[in-house]
Amino acid sequence: MITKVTRILVTLGSSVSIGFGLWHFFVPKAWNWYSYIDARATELIVAVRAVNFFFSLSLVLFGLMNVFMILGNGASRYPLLVCLGANCVLWFARVLFQFMYPQGSIQPILQFSMLSSFIITFSFYAAALLSVVLDGNPG
Repeated sequence: MITKVTRILVTLGSSVSIGFGLWHFFVPKAWNWYSYIDARATELIVAVRAVNFFFSLSLVLFGLMNVFMILGNGASRYPLLVCLGANCVLWFARVLFQFMYPQGSIQPILQFSMLSSFIITFSFYAAALLSVVLDGNPG
């Protein structure tokens, strides 16, 4: 049985993931990424565009998958554990990366806001994973 608290935690974490994914589709234009790359480096421009697109799409799809899984009546424990575990690894890695190579360093409030949002998102998924693990129901 998936608890109401678990559903809320997954929905919150997934909403943030989806939001980051949607926002990231527009980041290259908003921050003028390609002005920092030599225009003759066309393969690099295409590669950066592709990486950002598939990263953004992955965040949106992971978020939607989690929401559908947690809100669906047929959600069983094992696939939920796998998905929540993958999301925990993803967001924990993002937290670590922000500590090691902080983004937004030109604006300290941005750097701190990014770190905080990554920690909060990881916490939603980690708490949901812990809830499912401790439930122990094989369902």
